[in-house]
Amino acid sequence: MSTTSIINDELKVATEYVNNVFETVKKRNAYEFEFQQAVKEIFDSLIPLFAKEPLYIQHNILERIVEPEKMITFRVPWVDDQGNVQVNRGFRVQFNSALGPYKGGLRFHPSVNGSIIKFLGFEQIFKNALTGQPIGGGKGGSDFDPKGKSDAEIMRFCQSFMSELYRYIGPDVDVPAGDIGVGAREIGFLFGQYKKLRGAFEAGVLTGKSLGFGGSIVRKEATGYGLVYFTQEMLREKGLDFNGSTVVVSGSGNVSIYAIEKAQQFGAKVVACSDSNGYVYDPDGINLDTVKRLKEVECKRIKEYVDFHPNAEYYDGCTGIWSIPCDIALPCATQNEIDEESAKTLVTNGVKAVAEGANMPSTIEAINVYLNNGILYGPAKAANAGGVAVSALEMSQNSMRLSWTFDEVDQKLQQIMHNIYQASMEASVEYGHPGNLMVGANIAGFKKVAEAMISQGVI
Repeated sequence: MSTTSIINDELKVATEYVNNVFETVKKRNAYEFEFQQAVKEIFDSLIPLFAKEPLYIQHNILERIVEPEKMITFRVPWVDDQGNVQVNRGFRVQFNSALGPYKGGLRFHPSVNGSIIKFLGFEQIFKNALTGQPIGGGKGGSDFDPKGKSDAEIMRFCQSFMSELYRYIGPDVDVPAGDIGVGAREIGFLFGQYKKLRGAFEAGVLTGKSLGFGGSIVRKEATGYGLVYFTQEMLREKGLDFNGSTVVVSGSGNVSIYAIEKAQQFGAKVVACSDSNGYVYDPDGINLDTVKRLKEVECKRIKEYVDFHPNAEYYDGCTGIWSIPCDIALPCATQNEIDEESAKTLVTNGVKAVAEGANMPSTIEAINVYLNNGILYGPAKAANAGGVAVSALEMSQNSMRLSWTFDEVDQKLQQIMHNIYQASMEASVEYGHPGNLMVGANIAGFKKVAEAMISQGVI
């Protein structure tokens, strides 16, 4: 039998295995479409690995890794400022602890449901593995919406949420952080309630804390900065650079703001950003001080940006932001914000690189458009891993009872993002898809977790 025939047979076996397991996933999670999407993207990337190294098939790693170790759902009753009892749902998925305690953010947003929490937790397994830090994968949150709520209402909600969650977390068990709708304010309220219930100051139980009680310098900037550091690695591979490039960044939250900041420091002209209502286009370049004031201080909508910058234009709706010609696109808002048509528009307008600051912001169809047109593509689990990487550094500082300087943490972050890029690129070459960082990141992250699972027996 020829070498080509053997390779084809191995690919056929691997493909059948992956497809069979995915069919089981669809049946067991019939209406969890976001979770199915995340699983499909990762599964398909792993076919070259399984064809070359069937050991993972023999140990049924896919069947095991796709099932959470624990899925926790609970009621969250709280009292609003009018004295009325409100009820929300709380979630925590503890997906995989092969590499360390569960680690992943808490998201407070009306869209949160079991499917979204599971897709985020599943992605988190491989993202965390890529950082090289000893952390497993988890995620959590609630369909509670902090927008329009008073500080007192948010505090009462957080206290009720933590009154149930505290039973399942701990510095060596599960370490939540922030995500959409959960910043330093919410983390502070959650930590205060945990401390009261536990009767102990366990700083390492939550990350994203304020600097005054165990938080880490650079944590606020980490995801956005890390995204730009990773993107710069991609660009250098092709002789490109942020300097002199036109950039579009969706969103205007933490990730977006600090991606804009670092891109501008690298010499880029960022011309657009957005929120859930619409987007602004500023041909003169986004004024970050204005965005920070509107979003971090005054908690206002991005449309008010044009009141201070008359050359800027505001547009209702979010998808139109991807019609703005740019060299680099950084989607930092939410899942599935770039569909196939938006991806085609980006390509037509000359985009050279797309790197994901949000979790799963591109549909599978959009990703195929990037890859089929030779666009540099940085998948979320690699490109936006800076946030959880610095969260793990915060855990280390808490354990050692010390704090590192801004430069120390920033240098560690840069090295981690460099290592993630190198590991993803090397895996893409080794498994026959050179330059495809989606395949490379998925394989590199999966291998690390799978090898730990095999070493630990049936867990």
